[in-house]
Amino acid sequence: MTYMENTFICLAAPLFLAILCLKESWRRALTFLLAGMICCLLSAYVSSFFAAVFNVDHATASHAVAPAVEECIKFLPILFYLVIFEAGKEDSINGVILVSVGFATFENVCFLTSYGTKDLLSIMLRGFGTGAMHVLCGTAIAIGLFSLWDRAWIRVMGTVAALCFTITFHAIFNIMVSTNGISLWIASAIPMALIIIVFALSQKNIGLK
Repeated sequence: MTYMENTFICLAAPLFLAILCLKESWRRALTFLLAGMICCLLSAYVSSFFAAVFNVDHATASHAVAPAVEECIKFLPILFYLVIFEAGKEDSINGVILVSVGFATFENVCFLTSYGTKDLLSIMLRGFGTGAMHVLCGTAIAIGLFSLWDRAWIRVMGTVAALCFTITFHAIFNIMVSTNGISLWIASAIPMALIIIVFALSQKNIGLK
């Protein structure tokens, strides 16, 4: 087994055991986190497959192939949850964000395993920047689901549009963080700033109710 499978087993085993022991609401949350990690592992396999099929280098795969593969695979657990279990919007929104968190966590751990630690600042940029990007993409999908899922005539089109937005944003992020310098700082700062704005707006809406 490669380092990815070894890392996945070490991270997933405690979550799986906790899922067996906890009550339903906590069990659901940890299941979404575990699903995000599984999605990350599957995305690596699928991205590598398409990169080999189209004979593209690592940079091109990271910029063009990985964003589309990752965002589509991240959406599958929530689509399954919505269609099979007929879940409510609140549970689905929380679920898609937790899947994104699980995905980002496993991706960051694999990055550290592959490239090691350079310095604290680089690790902070990687952890918060990439984490915020995945959570922001999950939030965008969640907003799309919340706004469009009850309207059957626009459900498919709206979901595809939300996915296209997240794929484009993800691709731009990957391009900008692939080089050092100001672009790396900007790419890491934008998702974090947007997450803060979304949090502030959500707290404001809660306060108005």
